[in-house]
Amino acid sequence: MSGGSRPAAVLPSDPPGGRRAVAVWSIGVAVYFVAVIFRTSLGVAGLDAADRFHVGASALSTFSILQLLVYAGMQIPVGLLVDRLGTRKVLTIGVVLFTAGQLGFAFSPSYGTALASRALLGCGDAMTFISVLRLGSRWFPARRGPLVAQLAGLAGMAGNLVSTLVLARLLHGIGWTAAFAGSALAGVVVLVLLLLFLEDHPEGFEPEPFPHRGAAYVRRQILASWREPGTRLGLWVHFTTQFPAMVFLLLWGMPFLVEAQGLSRATAGELLTLVVLSNMLIGLVYGQIVARHHEARLPLALGTVGATAVVWAVTLAWPGAHAPMWLLIVLCAVLGACGPASMLGFDFARPANPPERQGTASGITNMGGFVASMTTLFAVGVLLDATGDDFTVAFCAVFVLQALGVSQILRLRSRAARRERERLVASRVETVHVPV
Repeated sequence: MSGGSRPAAVLPSDPPGGRRAVAVWSIGVAVYFVAVIFRTSLGVAGLDAADRFHVGASALSTFSILQLLVYAGMQIPVGLLVDRLGTRKVLTIGVVLFTAGQLGFAFSPSYGTALASRALLGCGDAMTFISVLRLGSRWFPARRGPLVAQLAGLAGMAGNLVSTLVLARLLHGIGWTAAFAGSALAGVVVLVLLLLFLEDHPEGFEPEPFPHRGAAYVRRQILASWREPGTRLGLWVHFTTQFPAMVFLLLWGMPFLVEAQGLSRATAGELLTLVVLSNMLIGLVYGQIVARHHEARLPLALGTVGATAVVWAVTLAWPGAHAPMWLLIVLCAVLGACGPASMLGFDFARPANPPERQGTASGITNMGGFVASMTTLFAVGVLLDATGDDFTVAFCAVFVLQALGVSQILRLRSRAARRERERLVASRVETVHVPV
């Protein structure tokens, strides 16, 4: 066809993707992969940490709570930094911080220094995922956004898998210091790759100049993002879906399976691995579904919350001392859907905000699940100490936060859908016809 025109599939500012995009984006994903290994390393070392630092359940949960508190508190500042400085600079800072934190944790002689190291790790970890989301939006067309985000989450779960399978064996094979210090070398490797090869955007697709001056800019970015119902809905979807699996993998899964269910550490480790494998498989499925059927976002999110609540309730209420193995397998398989479902939160926030606010909006959304995880980690630890390690009572905290999150999702869904339709109509009006 010549001399004619057709509607462009994407706006002129939409990057084309391709092999170069995959290569650059993969470096950012590798950074996130290592960050998740470090983040989840305590999940396989929780019982060892309790022995090493002579602490109980509440003090042990403080490790993860502090790490997540720093992570959640950094999300909006990191989003602003990504919008202002770009991906490469923010990821560089993040790698330096989380590698230093992992190394410090390896050599910590006391509970206090170990806490400080986990806080430093959480600060660096906080800079990774939003940066990777921003990198994906700069290198791939918008229609690939849901799949690219799910693939990034998949890489994170692969990091969790490495932590569960490899780091756990190293920990019990070569000891605490050697295992954590050796794993810190992975941070050095990705730092070198990042400095040598990562670029913020493809040539010819530089973002529009945007004023970044003072507190007024910060207020404008945050308020404009928060006013969008899609951003708030994304936050609550992330809040409601992510935390059950994160709490299980990050700290309390291993003690629950070993101490409450009477399993060996090896069997418990296999079930934790099942959560990760299920997450990876379901992530691919959810990404493909949402890429083809955008309206499936909310049913998938609410369906995941419902399935998680039902299986947890059956497990905790099962008569007798222990739940049967088949039920624990179902529980871990269903928990694997929590991570992919939480990624759907970004699919509400992304179309609600223009490119110059993507980092800020993603930061607001990403706070949700980590605030919920932090709250639940603390609640479970306190309830375990208060009830003499009664996991049935302690894990009931999950249902309270799920109920809160679902109520907010139902409250915001209509406003977010209406606003998204308005933006879609406006973008169609502005669609440019490109000669072919």
